[in-house]
Amino acid sequence: MITQELSDAEVAAAAARAAADVVRDLYGQDLARVDKGGGDFATGADLAAERAALDVLRAARPDDAVLGEEGGRRGAAGSAREWLVDPLCGTLNYAVGNKLVAVNVALRGGAAAVADPFGGEDGEVFRTDGTRAWGPDGKPLAPTAATGLVDVNLDPPFPGAPRFRAVDLLAHPDFVAGFRPRVVSTSLALAWVAAGKRAAYVTDGGDLSGSVHFAAGIALCRAAGCVVTGLDGTPVGEEGARGLVAAADAPTHARLMDLIRKNAS
Repeated sequence: MITQELSDAEVAAAAARAAADVVRDLYGQDLARVDKGGGDFATGADLAAERAALDVLRAARPDDAVLGEEGGRRGAAGSAREWLVDPLCGTLNYAVGNKLVAVNVALRGGAAAVADPFGGEDGEVFRTDGTRAWGPDGKPLAPTAATGLVDVNLDPPFPGAPRFRAVDLLAHPDFVAGFRPRVVSTSLALAWVAAGKRAAYVTDGGDLSGSVHFAAGIALCRAAGCVVTGLDGTPVGEEGARGLVAAADAPTHARLMDLIRKNAS
């Protein structure tokens, strides 16, 4: 039962899990598509999952505003608190039968949760209260670069080109010598960095601190102790920060930043 006595982290986790349950239940069905332009689209699962998350947020935090990827901003216009909801990150993956997707729910500047609908038997939820971060087993997340795996977002558009191109980073001999690339096309990779399953995640883009796609993963990584900056090293959320480099530790972040600068020169 969802009540207003829950902590923000518990609310975020409950909303993410509710949406993830919908995503999992509708997997493999013939779903209607809503064209969003530029080759982007939403499925019936995106819409239904967002409704499920909103139901939880309305019940637990009726006075808060909500910004959903599909439905836009709802709730009290003057509310000082706003939840960011990405009900299905990796829609294209999902639509073609690939289970690499995520649900992202974040209170702007506070608690957040990332759900993997297909992790484990009934999905997995990673959560943070904004200071600490926990995995699906309830244990604190412990980032590590031991895997050497770096997820790189290769989805267009590429606003950083020609100064930064992810494909150039992957082709650099120093990158190949120290890391192995992975491309999952979903921000679930940020939860994997926080959990020690990935050494780092790199994506192009603008200021991603308030993005429904990235806010939850960024909060999770920060609370877990990862190093999170823009592509030029500027802390995410500060003026001028663009794109994202989330690394398990400072040495890994420094190596990636060095490679990014070399490609830009």
